[in-house]
Amino acid sequence: MVEWTEFERATIQDIFTNMNYDVVGPQSLARCLIVYPWTQRYFGKFGVLYNAAAIMGNPMIAAHGKVVLRGLEEAAKNMDNIKATYADLSVLHSEKLHVDPDNFRLLGDCLTVVVAAQLGAAFTPEAQAAFQKFLAVAISSLQRQYH
Repeated sequence: MVEWTEFERATIQDIFTNMNYDVVGPQSLARCLIVYPWTQRYFGKFGVLYNAAAIMGNPMIAAHGKVVLRGLEEAAKNMDNIKATYADLSVLHSEKLHVDPDNFRLLGDCLTVVVAAQLGAAFTPEAQAAFQKFLAVAISSLQRQYH
């Protein structure tokens, strides 16, 4: 079980409260697909993804980015039991979608970049440390079914 300090809990809640889901979700997923193009293989049904402009303008990518962010919001609401919160998602991504589990880390890295850009000076090193810890727990929980 992960131990969370009050500062970490408050910081994670604050980040999700101040996050613009319509910007952060789509930009994070699009960034991941652009920076790590091999991750595009899981989005073949999302249409043409041949360049950065096509990816950034793809409404299906934007919508799925918001879905991902809402999934992380669920983890933030259940910080004491993220593994159970993500049990079904872990099975879905491993057994049905066959997503490479390292892609969760890549997306988490892109999410951190976008959150930092959106929050600016409020995303202090201490806030980033709490956010990185949260993402590490969420990613580990998504990868749980793979082990």
